[in-house]
Amino acid sequence: MRHVDFSPLYRSTVGFDRLFTMLDSLAQPEQAQTYPPYNIERTGENTYRITMAVAGFDETELSIEAHALVLSVKGEKNEEPAESGEFLYRGIAKRAFERRFQLADHVEVTAASLKNGLLHIDLLRNIPEAMKPRKITIAAEPVEAPKAIEAQIING
Repeated sequence: MRHVDFSPLYRSTVGFDRLFTMLDSLAQPEQAQTYPPYNIERTGENTYRITMAVAGFDETELSIEAHALVLSVKGEKNEEPAESGEFLYRGIAKRAFERRFQLADHVEVTAASLKNGLLHIDLLRNIPEAMKPRKITIAAEPVEAPKAIEAQIING
């Protein structure tokens, strides 16, 4: 597979860092990451919720961090003392994970909660007033009454 190097372009541009980061991520194949499974749902016009299945993790073993339009969710299991029984089958994963989500501009995390093995992360898209579309009214040219021209008699 061919690797594309964008580094010469970085030196000649200012302010296009995010664009080139996105191009780099597209050029490099992402490793398929399936753990933990998650849903992204739209809960309102400007609100969203990410729900992750994190069975077996508690609040102290999870961390959520939002930085530079990237939301990172990490989970690390604390070492548990050896259990008295022997596992015949272990289907509940206890491995560490890190899942990253690319956030759109003006999206911020408003809340996070853990209930019944599901981690809920609520997001809000808060567009500044200066960037919202505005309705511009078109003023009509005022209609003026025709001007009357007064005639003067010139004696000649």
